[in-house]
Amino acid sequence: MGKRWQLSNLMTPHIPAGVWNAIDYERLAPQHMDAGRLAYVAGGCGWDRTVAANRAAFAAWAIVPRLLRDVRGGHTRLTLGGLDLPHPLLLAPVAHQRLAHSEAEVATARAALATGTCLVASTLSSCTLEAIAGAAGPARWFQLYLQPEREHTLALLRRAEAAGYHAIVLTLDASIQLASRSALQAGFVMPADCTPANLAAYPPPAPPGLGADDSRIFQGAMRHAPTWDDLRWLLGETRLSVWIKGVMHPDDARALQAAGAAGLIVSNHGGRSLDGAPASLHRLPAVRAAVGEGYPVLLDGGVRSGADAFKALALGADAVLIGRLQMYALAVAGALGVAHMLQLLTEELHACMAQAGCAQLCDITPNCLTPQPPC
Repeated sequence: MGKRWQLSNLMTPHIPAGVWNAIDYERLAPQHMDAGRLAYVAGGCGWDRTVAANRAAFAAWAIVPRLLRDVRGGHTRLTLGGLDLPHPLLLAPVAHQRLAHSEAEVATARAALATGTCLVASTLSSCTLEAIAGAAGPARWFQLYLQPEREHTLALLRRAEAAGYHAIVLTLDASIQLASRSALQAGFVMPADCTPANLAAYPPPAPPGLGADDSRIFQGAMRHAPTWDDLRWLLGETRLSVWIKGVMHPDDARALQAAGAAGLIVSNHGGRSLDGAPASLHRLPAVRAAVGEGYPVLLDGGVRSGADAFKALALGADAVLIGRLQMYALAVAGALGVAHMLQLLTEELHACMAQAGCAQLCDITPNCLTPQPPC
């Protein structure tokens, strides 16, 4: 993994009082973000039903303690996509991070380096993918949105390869995103300084000319939606492994595995794509069953604690991605906040594993959980 920074070397604000658990950064974020930006980050689309479902899904499970297990040699190390990682927590590809902090994704990258965390940089980042790579450690992936023009997609791909990203994470579930009512009610408008830096050189296509009977959705917003032909083309254009983000159906999982995807990320895009979609955690076991053991499957959506991560691992994930909590920690204390949040999550996971008698990640199985009746 190379040399890491010490937390004391992160030139950022101090950790405020009252941060005892990782989720405390969510509680403190309103003190550091204006109402509109916070509403955009916290919200999903529509009525935010899927945002709420992602969180509620974890409460449906309880962790069963075990006795007399020797966990003194315990650890959370794993190998994922050819990377040796100290823990199964990845920083999700969260766009527009200047909404939370002036240093945006560069600060997040510094936190990833300090903690040995794999960072997934977004196509829609406020900083260029090259600047993010310069601040991050070697464990870095690039999240890709297919662009309307293949030459622009290819340019992004080549830039990611040249910048030393280890893998491509292709997001397929966000061709259309409806607005969040909570963000609309807060009067949020994307600030000019949050324009995606990676796309500055690639002008957007002209709006389509729609006929009288055409749909703004089918013939409009979805005109450039990815197809299987696009996926096959992309897989043939890069030497990097390609992971697919946005998988929710077992049939899609099997087809993507057969097509040559390096791994899958079970995700509903944090509730930003389809309001009313099921929680990612609820879909995880079906996706895992579809692709079998040994094939990499990650979970994205709703993780706020080490206990949440433990439950996802027990239900079939090899690792989890941290999204909104990353933004909250960034807003509260910059790079130091993100690094501290990851440290807290890791220690919370260690505590769950120890109490459940799991010395290693491979010990975390469905037998570690039991359904939790609603309170």
